[in-house]
Amino acid sequence: MWRGAISFGMVAIPVRLYLATESKSVSFRLLCPNDHTPVRNKRWCPEEDREIGWSEALRGYEVGKDEYVIVTDADLDDLPLTTTHTIEIVEFCPDSEIEAGVYLKSAYFLEPEAVGAKPYALLRQALEKTGTVAIGKIALRDREHLCRLALHENGLLLNTLHWPDEIRSAAELTIPNEDFEAKEVKKGELDMAVMLIENLSAHFDPARYHDDYREALIQVVESKLTNQPIERPEVQETGKVTDLMAALKASVEAAKSRRAEAEDADDAAADEAESMEPARRRRAS
Repeated sequence: MWRGAISFGMVAIPVRLYLATESKSVSFRLLCPNDHTPVRNKRWCPEEDREIGWSEALRGYEVGKDEYVIVTDADLDDLPLTTTHTIEIVEFCPDSEIEAGVYLKSAYFLEPEAVGAKPYALLRQALEKTGTVAIGKIALRDREHLCRLALHENGLLLNTLHWPDEIRSAAELTIPNEDFEAKEVKKGELDMAVMLIENLSAHFDPARYHDDYREALIQVVESKLTNQPIERPEVQETGKVTDLMAALKASVEAAKSRRAEAEDADDAAADEAESMEPARRRRAS
């Protein structure tokens, strides 16, 4: 979706940019309530009282009331910016200094052009040896972005970042301070909370998770097509916590029980795979 070069000091690394993620959200069409016909969105000119096609529409920057400056595709391609066709690296820093929860936006794979394979590999090895990520700027999709270049598997990943002035302040929120925590949180409760975290701790494996919302929505659609009722899971009502310590103890016991069940299931799967191995060998022979 973008071709240019990474500017690494005096070294230029020609690269191509590819989207690293794709949306799996369920989409809906807007329908007419009377005949269920899909509703069309029209680009309507009230002055000429007619629909404007995509090829006709112009891009305008508002400079005053009903006053616009027309900006063409050629203008955007020829912006007075070095980052239009170049990922300009400005500094390197430890990845831990970037608060990923609020700064990271979209993810893109970086692929080197054939002539850029060696400097691409050089940059990747330098990042790995220094334990840093690169911070740069790139003009993409009609605006300039702050970006992060980091190691990803055998290549490099680019993340666009929010600009600092795009991140809202949490100063107006009512959040317990350290004095409140020291006064209200008892040592026994903290120890029990730590125990609960330890019982729920595991290495992050995204393959263990899936989109329940999308599956539930598909069930609704299928039930409407077949006129069959939906089997709804039982939802345990969470009562109001009156005894925090008792709630923590019950949570720890439940976590231990779930972990034991999961380990038993893993052992059973391993035993089944082991028992099927001789049969596979016989078929192979």
